Amino acid sequence: MTREIKRSSWNDHDWQLIHTAPQTPLQHIALDQVLLDEVATGRRAPTLRIWEWARPAVVIGIFQSLKNEVDAVAAEKYKIEVVRRISGGGAMFIEPENSITYSIYAPLSLIAGMSFRESYAYMDEWVLEALGELDVKAWYQPLNDITSAEGKIGGAAQARHGSAVLHHVTMAYDIDATKMLQILRIGREKISDKGIASAAKRVDPLRRQTSLPREAIINHMIDVFRGRHGLHADTLSPSELTAAERLIEEKFGTKEWRTKVP
Repeated sequence: MTREIKRSSWNDHDWQLIHTAPQTPLQHIALDQVLLDEVATGRRAPTLRIWEWARPAVVIGIFQSLKNEVDAVAAEKYKIEVVRRISGGGAMFIEPENSITYSIYAPLSLIAGMSFRESYAYMDEWVLEALGELDVKAWYQPLNDITSAEGKIGGAAQARHGSAVLHHVTMAYDIDATKMLQILRIGREKISDKGIASAAKRVDPLRRQTSLPREAIINHMIDVFRGRHGLHADTLSPSELTAAERLIEEKFGTKEWRTKVP
């Protein structure tokens, strides 16, 4: 008989913040697995990690086909690194100066009894509050989009392992829609299907909506999280970094993982 998990609240946990120097796309996706596993085993407290990108990338979901999602010739032309993450959801087009990405590694007890739809919205309530305080009228569009009247702002994805959940989000601070449509095949299909002339009409970047620097938006997000749930500065441990490098060599950096057919 499966024991029912009692739901916990955000403030039942001692939240840690990791916000380091820019890292490579492979380091980021490997760290997602490492930190999810660390929280699941209790070796790490629940954590909010803000990603800083060392280079542009396309990050595809675990259930996506690389061939169907990415134009390899265009990706090579623009020197875009293509990696596969451990969560579901769609492809993310990343340019370091144009993207805001974060991960939350939490005990499953935080979302116990919730449907997937409920858990996505619940995990990002703090972000909607932060955006609202910046006069961005945003809301959750099920299952996993943060959107506004003018277009999509960002998308979320989740992965669960053991007693922990990974919830991560990428939001558009700005967007080079022309380049994105050359690299992402699915982007072209969506634009065509909806009869929309430009991807810029489907995405409403935060730079346009707030007129604030990217760093100012991130700092405000952190402040809101800290005010709601508590947050203490932390760092990646040597063992976590070593584990991430090992996963890059054995899994995430291999052709087999990147090109596997779901």
